Amino acid sequence: MKLAEVEVHMQKAVESTQRAFNTVRTGRANVSLLDRVTVEYYGTETPLKSLANINTPDATTITIQPYDKGSLNVIEKAISLSDIGLTPNNDGSVIRLNIPPLTTDRRKELVKMVAKMAEEGKVSVRNIRRDAIDAIRKQEKSSEVSEDEARDLQDQVQKLTDKYSTRIEEILAEKEKDIMTV
Repeated sequence: MKLAEVEVHMQKAVESTQRAFNTVRTGRANVSLLDRVTVEYYGTETPLKSLANINTPDATTITIQPYDKGSLNVIEKAISLSDIGLTPNNDGSVIRLNIPPLTTDRRKELVKMVAKMAEEGKVSVRNIRRDAIDAIRKQEKSSEVSEDEARDLQDQVQKLTDKYSTRIEEILAEKEKDIMTV
């Protein structure tokens, strides 16, 4: 296993964690809240952003304007059934989502949820490290690399692990600050 591959995998783990963070609401309207919402459209699960134009006209509202007016009711139903916790308001051509201000308790819950997501991201990075070190040990056993080279490679993998774990911690701190800001 090459170090460049290890770094690419770790980078993807960080990006995945960042995407998960983006789906957590912070009290301000953000179109990424709807990233996980899928709509059953003509028998196929379709991402909402493929079916509608999604905007944030102000800090507390998200508007969803379907490309096909006939899909308005199924989009509204999908949002109602999703886990985002917002009630859609349908006016016949546009769906509006009003983002209520977060309570202090809800903010604390969201911080815990984001911390759990961050821990999952770090576990993913550590799993990549474990796989890389196992591969290095196999190369050492089959005499593809010397003992010193194997130790150097393992040190480099550990440095990458530390770098990307720190990056996840930085993103977590940003998101926590974002959530706790009233």
